[in-house]
Amino acid sequence: MALYRSKADGRGTYRFFEEEMDAKMQARRMLELDLRAAFINQELEVHYQPLVAVESSKISGFEALVRWQHPERGWVSPSDFIPLAEEIGLIAQIGAWVLKQACSEAVTWPSDMRVAVNVSSTEFKSQSFFSNVTSALQMAGLPGHRLELEITETVVLQDTEATLATLLQLRALGVRISMDDFGTGYSSLSYLRKFPFDKIKIDQSFIADLPDRDGSVAIIKAIAGMSHSLGMNTTAEGVETMEQFEAVRLQGCTEVQGFFFSPAVPAYKIAELIASSGDKDRVAA
Repeated sequence: MALYRSKADGRGTYRFFEEEMDAKMQARRMLELDLRAAFINQELEVHYQPLVAVESSKISGFEALVRWQHPERGWVSPSDFIPLAEEIGLIAQIGAWVLKQACSEAVTWPSDMRVAVNVSSTEFKSQSFFSNVTSALQMAGLPGHRLELEITETVVLQDTEATLATLLQLRALGVRISMDDFGTGYSSLSYLRKFPFDKIKIDQSFIADLPDRDGSVAIIKAIAGMSHSLGMNTTAEGVETMEQFEAVRLQGCTEVQGFFFSPAVPAYKIAELIASSGDKDRVAA
């Protein structure tokens, strides 16, 4: 345990074993066992957060987000169990399940609304990924253009030829592809030249500084302008206030997502959100 802690903290370091290391390892092991059981016992849920068109303030779709309510722990944060699922090799199975759930739910929405699903790098490079997408669409009866897959720059950094081939296959199905968390990684413009993404999602860390930080305003304006020139839409994530909403609107973003409109909600609440869509003065509790 001291060895792994030393490696995690960087080269040329040493760490003494401490009792709390064992306690943390035991806690992680218990969470792992619980997560495996949760997947088998269908304890995971898919919640949906609205994607809202800036000009109309109407819902244009929803992002599917996996949630876990543990019978004893209560709600477990995705920041705790998603990285763990990646470490133990469970993320691809969870991702395939979320994809099927999201497609089957989206087909019941108005036909002009789409569903966005996050795809991890592990899931994307899985040999079964493309067949999972086609199967989910076919089983639900959902047209390809109503599905949007969100990938991070980690995916694009992989084998570029194989990645490009898969992306083109998905595009042939009509599936939309968006670049998630843009601005936090390498953000190489060569990605946008190699593959024409449908949308860029600006990371919420830039939105949190609005409207007071000029640097964030300039970055958002530049990304939105570039996206417009390339024929791509731009979604601002993490919009929580009217001031932030107005700031991203002024800088040219086409879509927003965040608590200002609504947190992620269970599927049964979607109809209510759609009914109230268009009221940008309403801030969800």
